[in-house]
Amino acid sequence: MSEIGARFVPGRDAAPPVAALARMPPPRSLAGDAFRRLRRNPGAMLGLVALVAIVALAILAPVIAPYDPIAQDTSAIRAAPSAQHWFGADNFGRDVFSRVLYGGRKSLPVGFIAICIAAVVGVALGLIAGYYGGVLDAFIMRWVDVMLAFPGILLAMAIVAILGTSLFNLMLAVGISAMPEYTRVVRGSVLSARETEYVTAARVIGAPDRTLIARHIFPNILPPVIVLATLGIAGAIILGSTLSFLGLGIKPPEPEWGNMLSDGRSMIRHSWWVSFFPGLAIMLTVLAINLLGDGLRDALDPRLRDRG
Repeated sequence: MSEIGARFVPGRDAAPPVAALARMPPPRSLAGDAFRRLRRNPGAMLGLVALVAIVALAILAPVIAPYDPIAQDTSAIRAAPSAQHWFGADNFGRDVFSRVLYGGRKSLPVGFIAICIAAVVGVALGLIAGYYGGVLDAFIMRWVDVMLAFPGILLAMAIVAILGTSLFNLMLAVGISAMPEYTRVVRGSVLSARETEYVTAARVIGAPDRTLIARHIFPNILPPVIVLATLGIAGAIILGSTLSFLGLGIKPPEPEWGNMLSDGRSMIRHSWWVSFFPGLAIMLTVLAINLLGDGLRDALDPRLRDRG
């Protein structure tokens, strides 16, 4: 160091290594890198903007909707789309545009809350099964295998048939039917993460299990869970609407996209707008969520950290 300091002349030579390192920008975090890549993905940004707009329309439905969604107008029965009824009216004279807006207040929570239920329970079971192994792992995964033996819609239908038809039961049924996927994904990620060097080092110095799980394992399995949950919301919305379409979800006259499709199926040939617009709302919502989910998957992929 003395020779380096003796030969260094300020203003003429390059800065010494320590000073150069001090002026270097701090390294970007994984979250910062992921957000930067997400912003550069036009599809993901389009999906995010569309999803925010759809959610905002549903929240502001009492302000935006021109009519009461369950009010009947006998003079507008099966009225075609017009300046008075933008999306037309159904066979009871109810404004379809208002019902689509209010229907989002039922369909969207089914997707979001059901996936929260599935993610919380599934992640907890996956962490326990993957970290502790043994009898707990065998018991949890055999139970998950039994649930996976049933198609998701049949399992959800059975749960609704047992618990009864209500908004909460619909969310619970959709969440339970989606839970096994989270358990399997998290268990696989934990089995890989618990063998890494930093987890082994933390275990050697005496860190308790709850610290290992909460501070060292869980943050590293979070990215795939976020991606899975984002993409799962779209499937949960479709499943919830399907149950309502079959009469096992929200009951009329309360508007919900699924039961609106069911109401319009018998008059699709001569009053297409009754089922077209709620179907369009489902399609646009699912498309927006899938675009955002694909962008999140690419942004959170650690293999892409050194690209772009």
